[in-house]
Amino acid sequence: MQKKMRIMLLFVLIFGLAIGPVSLPAQQSGRDAVSVEKINLNTATAEQLETLPGIGPASAKNILEYRSKVGKFNRIEEIINIKGIGEKKFQKIKDRLTV
Repeated sequence: MQKKMRIMLLFVLIFGLAIGPVSLPAQQSGRDAVSVEKINLNTATAEQLETLPGIGPASAKNILEYRSKVGKFNRIEEIINIKGIGEKKFQKIKDRLTV
């Protein structure tokens, strides 16, 4: 009886180790899907803007102020008009922006 129990435990352990890594990429892809969500410059909140790489509270506030003073963005490239956002930062976030 003990021999059968050991064999069964060994099988469960090996099976678990073999299957475990397969499920990990599936879980990670779910998190990645959230991180590539597009942010609409005309409707985004400060919190949503802060999910963009390199955009902190100050830049998010500047975007909201710009939007309230100038109006809606017509093109994502207009974000370069915001104080603290230059070409380099724009290149990092452009794939996550929409209008």
